[in-house]
Amino acid sequence: MESGVFHTDYRTDMGLRRVPAERLRLGLFAAALLVFPFLASPYWLNLANQIAIATIGALGLNILVGYTGQVSLGQGAFMAVGAYTSALLTLRLGLPWGVSIVAACFATAAVGVFFGLPSLRLKGLYLAISTLAAQEIVEWVVTHWPALTGGVEAVVVPAPRLFGQRLNTDFGFYWLGIALAGATALFTANLFRSRIGRSFVAVRDQDIAASVIGVNVFGTKLLAFATSSFFVGLAGALTAYYRNIISWERFTLETSVLYLAMIIVGGLGTIRGSLFGAALITLLPAMIATAGRELQQSAPAVAALLPSVQQAAFGLVIILFLVFEPEGLSKLWRNVKDYFYVWPFAYRRGEGR
Repeated sequence: MESGVFHTDYRTDMGLRRVPAERLRLGLFAAALLVFPFLASPYWLNLANQIAIATIGALGLNILVGYTGQVSLGQGAFMAVGAYTSALLTLRLGLPWGVSIVAACFATAAVGVFFGLPSLRLKGLYLAISTLAAQEIVEWVVTHWPALTGGVEAVVVPAPRLFGQRLNTDFGFYWLGIALAGATALFTANLFRSRIGRSFVAVRDQDIAASVIGVNVFGTKLLAFATSSFFVGLAGALTAYYRNIISWERFTLETSVLYLAMIIVGGLGTIRGSLFGAALITLLPAMIATAGRELQQSAPAVAALLPSVQQAAFGLVIILFLVFEPEGLSKLWRNVKDYFYVWPFAYRRGEGR
């Protein structure tokens, strides 16, 4: 008698969802996403939209850091390029918002390739310092070139419209956000089933061995920078059109660290880890702020300390995950799935021996 999951052809063996339980979970998740905006308040819709944008940015960063092994501290800079490019193309050249977003993504990819050039000679901490320089350079350009970017003044972005309806409302943007986040996740999943994606992973695991088997290591690194920056630029452009106003304070080094925390907490080199990390790091400040409002009357002294706690919470979360679960929330989710996969037959886990 067969016990387990067996595939008899390549089509099912190479499927993205290879067993019925995975397809069922995906279907339930999709149904929840479709129902959610009709039941949620504007507050929760706003948080959902932030998670969708953060998921796209985290997936882009995970392509570079988690899958290719190239450290980056320039996430905020690349998001700034995407945001300002899309906004200025619409304001100065009158391009439609959709065209300006696509152009901003390619512009960010080009900037990413430029700042990825040091990866030919640098790796690890030295490459991280190089991308940190990119963060400082882009931030300096944004704040010291007022003729182009407006300098330290905020840039007001026209509201995107589709069929005469504004898309930057919480309800309207939700559909755009989850559609693009889903498309980004699907692209990433298929990318790492391809030869190019496997070359990314080979460079991460051992670049010298990858070179020996014929992988163009430098070209692969630049392609990883370009692909990552493309999606990071998309996240920046969506931020601009959702908020309708952008300023340099939104794309500082703190933003880079925030996105790095997302993929560390969620799980490096996993798609669901990018979603989990984006959700947790986005919801954490909201939960702390809610706790502060609840404690305002009963414990005002504690409530006054919570804003400071919020600044330290990210570092504490990262430390706890690195110590107790380095593979992040993705590994915890995999443990839960593995448990129910063998339940109630405990002996299949080696228990009860």
